[in-house]
Amino acid sequence: MVFLDVLAGGVVLCAALALTEQNAILLIGTLMIVLSVLGAFETPTVQACIPMMLTGGNITKGNAVVNQAASLSSLAAPALGGVFYAMFGLEPVMFASVACFFLTALAECFIRLGEQRGKKEGGLFSGVWNDFAIGIRFLLQEERDILHLLLLAAGSRFFVMGVTVVGLPFLVRTVLGLGAEYAGAAESVSAVAVILGSGTAGLLAEKWKTGRLAFVLAAMGASLFPAGAAFLLPFGAGARYAAVAASFFGMSLAVSIFSIFAVSLIQQRTPNVLMGRVMAHTAAVTLCAQPLGQMAYGFLFDIFRNSVAAVLIPTGIFVCAVGLFSVGFFRGFEAKETRDMGTFGGEFTSDRGRRDCL
Repeated sequence: MVFLDVLAGGVVLCAALALTEQNAILLIGTLMIVLSVLGAFETPTVQACIPMMLTGGNITKGNAVVNQAASLSSLAAPALGGVFYAMFGLEPVMFASVACFFLTALAECFIRLGEQRGKKEGGLFSGVWNDFAIGIRFLLQEERDILHLLLLAAGSRFFVMGVTVVGLPFLVRTVLGLGAEYAGAAESVSAVAVILGSGTAGLLAEKWKTGRLAFVLAAMGASLFPAGAAFLLPFGAGARYAAVAASFFGMSLAVSIFSIFAVSLIQQRTPNVLMGRVMAHTAAVTLCAQPLGQMAYGFLFDIFRNSVAAVLIPTGIFVCAVGLFSVGFFRGFEAKETRDMGTFGGEFTSDRGRRDCL
């Protein structure tokens, strides 16, 4: 994490020094790509650190706090960036970003973790392939439940990100014909729902039953019904906008709760020595599902632009059905957790602790 943040700060610094009016678009586009790549490396690293510092229900609380911080940042940063850009211009904002990256790296130097180093064989590329193969083998052979949970999380990302990222601005701006301020307000409402969902997950961490996640997944789909119904009934633009905002608020709330508990379950059942690999697979699968969902729903909303309920309601029914059909899977997951707790006298919260001890 220290290396990645120092590297990110250095990249932004070089971009700020090289920025001119002639190369601005190319330079900033390249900068955004590089920062996205570095972020893709850092996300699984952060997720792998949490279960090394926390145990049991505290893992869920830790994930909730991290998710809340990220959500608050994504909500506040564009607004603050816009204000500072208008007041000071682009270069001072970039230099401030450099300082933030370096200060973050300095703070990370004080994090102390027990080193989990596996045996490395071969060169760089063979080592990367070996790590990839070990992670895949663990998911396919040792922990099929984690693989199923990962696929459910990726599937929810496919539908939710497709409907939200593409559908929300399309419904507000194109279908309802409202201004950009309405689209921004609706997106802000969804961001607030994510923050509330993170807080809810943190409060419920020690009381939550894994079997209830199926109903949270079903709630994601059910949240789309009000928006779909609003476009079937003879409502005005104001009522339809309110229904859309309420639907996406409910869906974002459910997605936030489901994601935090799903990631926590994966972390609890993964040995520390494999944590980075499994978290990298988790991030890769869920991130790949997002653009696929956006492309798919871009086509769907374009085809059904005059009858958007034909997109919203079937999507809600499908996601709701997946959630209800997964009740048995999550209850089995919960039973396995309870069995492990009983077998080891409550000392370990999952197979991860047993494997680490052995």
